[in-house]
Amino acid sequence: MTESKGKIESLREWVVDHKLRAVGCLWLGGITGSLAYNWSKPNMKTSVRIIHARLHAQALTLAALAGAAVVEYYDHRTKKKERVADFLKIKED
Repeated sequence: MTESKGKIESLREWVVDHKLRAVGCLWLGGITGSLAYNWSKPNMKTSVRIIHARLHAQALTLAALAGAAVVEYYDHRTKKKERVADFLKIKED
């Protein structure tokens, strides 16, 4: 019997297959959330708000890239599956 994958496992597989897209979405969410948070502070200049948002998003992106590297290292060490980029796959007739 095949067991259906849980939400966590399917999310993990999507992140493994789309690392850069996941990091980009995380950056976009981080910059949006940080801008929204900084905009609630009344005594800040707009330039300072934007700089703080960029710094928060940059730190979040670095953490996401480190996490993606750990996942890639773990998958490589356990050799869960052989992965080749889609554009490198050779079609067999």
